[in-house]
Amino acid sequence: MKKSFAITLDPGTSLANHTGSWRTSRPVYTNFLPPCNAACPAGEDIQGWLFHAEIGNYEKAWQSLVENNPIPAIMGRVCYHPCEDSCNRKFIDEPVSINSVERFIGDEALRNGWSFEKPKPSSGKRVLVIGSGPAGLSAAYQLVRAGHKVEIHEAGSMSGGMLRFGIPKYRLPREVLDAEIKRILDLGVTLKLNTKVTNIPEAMKAGKFDAVFMAVGAHVGKHIEIPDADANKVMDAVSVLRSMEGEEKPMLGKRVVVYGGGNTAIDVARSAKRMGATDSTIVYRRTRERMPATVSEVDEVLEEGIKIKWLSTIKHGGESEITVEKMKLDDKGFPQPTGELETLKADSVVLALGQDSDLSLLEGLSDIKIKDGMVEVGSDMMTGHSGVFAGGDMVPSDRTVAVAVGHGKKAARYIDGWLRGKAYILPPKHELASFEKINPWYYSDAPRTARPMIDMQHRQSTFDEVQGGLEETIALFEARRCLSCGNCFGCNNCYSVCPDNAVIKLGPGRRFKINLDYCKGCGLCVEECPCGAIKMVQEDI
Repeated sequence: MKKSFAITLDPGTSLANHTGSWRTSRPVYTNFLPPCNAACPAGEDIQGWLFHAEIGNYEKAWQSLVENNPIPAIMGRVCYHPCEDSCNRKFIDEPVSINSVERFIGDEALRNGWSFEKPKPSSGKRVLVIGSGPAGLSAAYQLVRAGHKVEIHEAGSMSGGMLRFGIPKYRLPREVLDAEIKRILDLGVTLKLNTKVTNIPEAMKAGKFDAVFMAVGAHVGKHIEIPDADANKVMDAVSVLRSMEGEEKPMLGKRVVVYGGGNTAIDVARSAKRMGATDSTIVYRRTRERMPATVSEVDEVLEEGIKIKWLSTIKHGGESEITVEKMKLDDKGFPQPTGELETLKADSVVLALGQDSDLSLLEGLSDIKIKDGMVEVGSDMMTGHSGVFAGGDMVPSDRTVAVAVGHGKKAARYIDGWLRGKAYILPPKHELASFEKINPWYYSDAPRTARPMIDMQHRQSTFDEVQGGLEETIALFEARRCLSCGNCFGCNNCYSVCPDNAVIKLGPGRRFKINLDYCKGCGLCVEECPCGAIKMVQEDI
């Protein structure tokens, strides 16, 4: 319900009189950190680009978006959107579908052929980026924008890294991937395919590079030995997904068992179904609640008729079959064997137990520390070897596209500072805009929209993209659900409710200021600010 306020003035008091002397505290316009921005691993200014999107200025929204993330059409398809989990709108109805709007903006850019702004003048410095996955592409983009000459050396015959070889086409169409990469290359980045770096010092010397960013990715699948299993029928998930990009698809057979519980296991099981498997089964040793795969991915795999054997582990193999043992949780929540066995028919077994990075390129660099198969870096993303930086899957972190893009951006900023002899200083973060700072009575219920999905038969039999994008009217509606947490969007409420005419408009897009000669510190502007962008501070006495 809308609040109302009654203002009582002393007899004879005129609103034209100076009232500043009455104050014990004053209102101050401020900029809080939106929770969506705070949760984004890529460091996007989500609230900033949503502001432009909600007024229909999609190109301006895209320009704001690509300040931090050069591949929004990709991210709008594959990101697991932790921003939405943190969205304050969830306390009113449902979170803003940020990821859907990001995809819409990214697709608009591809449809209209929007291009990046020209880079800054040349610095004369050269940077080698090893790997063309999301971390490498992000770093290359930011570095070339800063004026440096950038070369990407990619060991494979195609660019994209795990974007291409770890994410199936039904989630990320290759024409979208190729178009986003091409735009980065068109900015002036040089890409050399089939160029594996085996010795970093030699590569730096040969190419006269001043710095290196390693973004090798995790392309080496982890293995376990399955007793009595036919080695020819046991494959690793990374190899299976990689072979999907070639002309000769993997021969998985009609009955496929996938061992693992992450998103890669989900992708392989769904791909097997699309390749004609009649039985595609995931075996996972824990419960659904402990499964690392994204909730939406698990929902979709079950919808497509793929079975999941919870609390199960592979015991041994056999001729066209495997034996699994059922587990149970102990009092500490850990799975323990029960001795209860079950036989599953299996033409192939795919291991999706995680991936490692190939760190052979570090041989001879004894000052780079490796722990648990990953490269240790400082807060500036630099390794123990001066001028050699690293990010993405090869450093300790969550292995997602958004994290990799964020690493590339962060590393590029520190590399730029290092090359210029002027250290990059990370700016301090603003105070978080919590839901308690917002006045929800100004917002009516506006339920979240859902992306369209192709029909189930189509989903199960082709690699066509499963989720569609939002139409413009729906994208606009979704963008307008943003609460603008903690930041003024020019609603004029403070101007309208001030009893002292102390709020001054500064013009379109310039917000407001307080005339402290007339403000008596009543706090009405704070109470009536929908987004909580004004706070009261004590006066100095």
